[in-house]
Amino acid sequence: MAVLKLFESELKVINIGLESFKDSLDDKGVKAVQADFRPPLDHDPKLLKKIRANASKISAANKSALGRILNSKPALVGLNRAINVIPGMKKDLILHAGPPVKWAEMCGPMRGAVMGALIYEGLARNEKESEKLAASGRIKFSPCHEHSAVGPMAGIISASMPVFVVKNEEYGNYAYATMNEGLGKVLRYGAYSPEVIERLKWMETVMYPALKRAVELLGRVDLKAITAQALHMGDEVHNRNRAGTSLFYRAIAPAVIRTASGMEQAASVLEFINSNDHSFLNLSMALSKACLDAARNIKYSTVAVVMARNGTEFGVQLAGTGDKWFTGPAPVPDALFFSGYTKEDANPDIGDSAITETNGLGGFAIAAAPAIVQFVGGLAADAVGYTMAMYEITAGENNAYQIPNLDFRGTPTGIDVVKVVEKGILPFIDTGVAHKKPGIGQVGAGVLSAPPEPFVKAFEYFANKL
Repeated sequence: MAVLKLFESELKVINIGLESFKDSLDDKGVKAVQADFRPPLDHDPKLLKKIRANASKISAANKSALGRILNSKPALVGLNRAINVIPGMKKDLILHAGPPVKWAEMCGPMRGAVMGALIYEGLARNEKESEKLAASGRIKFSPCHEHSAVGPMAGIISASMPVFVVKNEEYGNYAYATMNEGLGKVLRYGAYSPEVIERLKWMETVMYPALKRAVELLGRVDLKAITAQALHMGDEVHNRNRAGTSLFYRAIAPAVIRTASGMEQAASVLEFINSNDHSFLNLSMALSKACLDAARNIKYSTVAVVMARNGTEFGVQLAGTGDKWFTGPAPVPDALFFSGYTKEDANPDIGDSAITETNGLGGFAIAAAPAIVQFVGGLAADAVGYTMAMYEITAGENNAYQIPNLDFRGTPTGIDVVKVVEKGILPFIDTGVAHKKPGIGQVGAGVLSAPPEPFVKAFEYFANKL
């Protein structure tokens, strides 16, 4: 009898399969909703039992890790040359983005950026000499992340380059990042032409001393406060930094004017910052690095403290597994490409800038910056959807970084590798796109999901160590 009544009533469907099934029901006028269901990532179910047997320890450790991330107080306290402040920096050492990679395995844009750095340092005179030197074994390579540093895209830092010095005033650790060159044909995208080197030299000889004196006069610049306000103004401080750069400009401009060697120096430096909406990007990366490093080495924690890409591999590090890298192939972003370029020209995802997502910013805060989804023809509702999904895989919500469009809800913060594997939801990242060949530079910008392999490997390693 109950079955007969079921067929006499209005049919309502919950579809957990392909969305095309729901589309067919919609066409027939049948009421249906699409369940956002994802199967878990492929893993050994026995390991999940070990995780659950240690659930209380893991929960307490993740609460501690998240607390250190949220309680951190990152501030810009100075500028200096890399060799003077970055731990372990040497004249024959080049730092790069992402997990470890040898010259032979480096992608095109990273090779181009290394070659440019060698020319910039005066160790080579041209493309041919720099390529020969890079392959000779006389130059050492190491990830920025293993030296308390971060670098966007290729992420190259060499000994003479000026860097921002960011201090976590709550826990005393430091992070470092170069100054941003702007967009297009720049070193971080693998370009090394004379105009690229000339711009870097101008930044070293004109911009660096001006900003160094300005920060010395100010004493500190509160980066956490700038970031929190920038989110209220339409940034997510990864791919969109217009508000963050404007706020940084307001903070630094009077001090630049007061301490510059002359009116021309002050004007040129401020004009450069004003014309480069991504000026704040490197600072948002350094502040995120400073916050996340404070959560390292917390036993039993499954919270990610690094997501980084070298253009070949995507790497992850956890708070509870020390400095060990877990890697997988780097995907190619879905992007809006500059005129004349297509996805065929794009290099796989590259850069340390996913440290912003790891800190609850960037793609995790994209609901605060819906204009970014226009890169791939998306809607404002898509931006909200991306952020909402990230709440499912994080340890908590940010107490400082809030999203107006979500009634000022804190951004999802503290990626939990166990939740990523169990729920099959991968971290969402917005990013720039470099040409796969060295010397060309930026060809677009877009979005992507992190690959599953690093998270499964991290999950399995962690569980086996319990």
